Amino acid sequence: MEINEFIGVPLILFMIFVAPIWVIMHYRSKNKMSEGLSDTELAQLNDLANRAEKMADRIKTLEAILDAESPNWRREHEHS
Repeated sequence: MEINEFIGVPLILFMIFVAPIWVIMHYRSKNKMSEGLSDTELAQLNDLANRAEKMADRIKTLEAILDAESPNWRREHEHS
């Protein structure tokens, strides 16, 4: 078996079967990324943003309650 057969046959098979699929998948994914978010993805992102804002408001409320009831709670938990 010559070195050309050892390298050449797998290289030819790669160029015929794998490389075209690889190139097609690469440009398909690149095209999909340039399209941006779909309507459902945008709706999910907006829903998550709203939930995050509500969560931040709840945390602020809880911290205000803790500040009123136990002014030293922040220092007590920093040392833990």
